[in-house]
Amino acid sequence: MMINNHEHPLLIAQSGPLEGQRWKIKSALVLGRDADCDIVIPMRQVSRHHTRIWPATGGIMIEDLDSKNGPFVNGNRTQKPVTLTDGDEIQLSLAQHFIFLSSDATMPLEGLPLEMQKRRLRVDAGARRVWVMDQEVSPPLSASQFNLLYMLYEQTGEVISRLDIISTIWGNAAEGVTEQALDALVRRLRDRLGEVDPSWDYIVTVRGHGLRLDNPPISQS
Repeated sequence: MMINNHEHPLLIAQSGPLEGQRWKIKSALVLGRDADCDIVIPMRQVSRHHTRIWPATGGIMIEDLDSKNGPFVNGNRTQKPVTLTDGDEIQLSLAQHFIFLSSDATMPLEGLPLEMQKRRLRVDAGARRVWVMDQEVSPPLSASQFNLLYMLYEQTGEVISRLDIISTIWGNAAEGVTEQALDALVRRLRDRLGEVDPSWDYIVTVRGHGLRLDNPPISQS
């Protein structure tokens, strides 16, 4: 993987004690409970030296350091070194979740089409970052929250059925997902957006049909 001085892969902590923190992967990072680790996760479920992530010729690699609970990549236990791909979810035991991004490059506001520059909410899909009224949502949204928002964002103003949303967000596990689980996800996403802009309801429920994103120009606020 070619890495220049302006662009590096990124590791973002999701749910867990490190939520919201970010690390550029410029060199090897050791994750674990011990104080000498590059990323310290202070929970006993995590081994002293749990996982290593490092840049190699073929990309960013992750390997287990003989941990008890192992690293999981997209829900699969990883015992041999594997190459990470953009958007991979990494889990250390049940203690800490991360998401891997292949680049920390973000789309500047002036790089967006003029029509989108004037919207209340904008999303950078590559860096998985969200701005509401030009203020970034921080800590970052969880993977499921972001995926839901981006699905609605791509089809702003259109109603997307609950069935399509569940199928897209949960994939192969969608069959076991309840309506209550989707409602809980929507509620958490609304809360996160409301922390930045409580004056607007971005996620609109269309009774009997589904959800849509209400993202008008700022001039209409």
